[in-house]
Amino acid sequence: MGAVKMVVRGVPARDGAGVNLVRVLGRGTVVDFDPFLMLDSFDSRDPDDYIRGFPMHPHRGIETLTYLVKGEIDHEDSLGNKGKILDGSAQWMTAGSGIMHKEMPQPSDRMLGIQLWINLPSGEKLTIPKYFDIQEADISKGNFDFGVIRVISGELLDVKGLKPNHLEVDFYDVELYENETIEIPKITEKNAFLFLLEGDVEIDNEKYFEKSALLLSDESSVSIKASGSNARILFIQGPPVKEPIAWGGPVVMNTQAELQEAYRDLRENTFIKHNI
Repeated sequence: MGAVKMVVRGVPARDGAGVNLVRVLGRGTVVDFDPFLMLDSFDSRDPDDYIRGFPMHPHRGIETLTYLVKGEIDHEDSLGNKGKILDGSAQWMTAGSGIMHKEMPQPSDRMLGIQLWINLPSGEKLTIPKYFDIQEADISKGNFDFGVIRVISGELLDVKGLKPNHLEVDFYDVELYENETIEIPKITEKNAFLFLLEGDVEIDNEKYFEKSALLLSDESSVSIKASGSNARILFIQGPPVKEPIAWGGPVVMNTQAELQEAYRDLRENTFIKHNI
């Protein structure tokens, strides 16, 4: 087996109040990509594609990681947090027992980034919600002959990132110069994938295309070459949860009964349980 064992091509989708995006991971990939539930990619120079945004909505049982290479998103949540996600920054939110939030992209020259949903194990699904604001200055950066790496969490080539609050997810943003190569080690106990945010790459002499997610095999590393132009590659890995999934809209629990309880709480205005 080569370094890549599955390829998922992103497809155009529409979500929120009318946001055009590329949906890469979803319900059909949750088993193979465990613990990663969903991956949406944003890439537009037309504000009409995204300014309707994501008005106030609930989450329970997951974490969301929003990372912008370019753009601006205003956010607000039921914990009282309010601010902006800007170029090169991220928001890592633990929904836990329940949170309400909104994300409203603002007009910019280009909106380029992703939102990743990370599953929480059963023992942490009802944890107290947390907001983890990651500014560009918080993200460790290394300049190399082959390109630039930014480590949001984990460690790559002696560049150390931040420590997640829950699952030990590693998240690297690799800007790889045209025809240059990088070898990235992976951790055997974690599921790892690449998302080709910009540009195409070659792995094991096979070409893979922009806006694809490449699930990696159990080999100890992957060698990636930027093919034809510079490439922007997100390397993401985390320990699989290996638990049943009951997924309904913005809520992901382990059983249908837990899912029904979440929506009952929403109807009865008892969804927010920050004192758990």
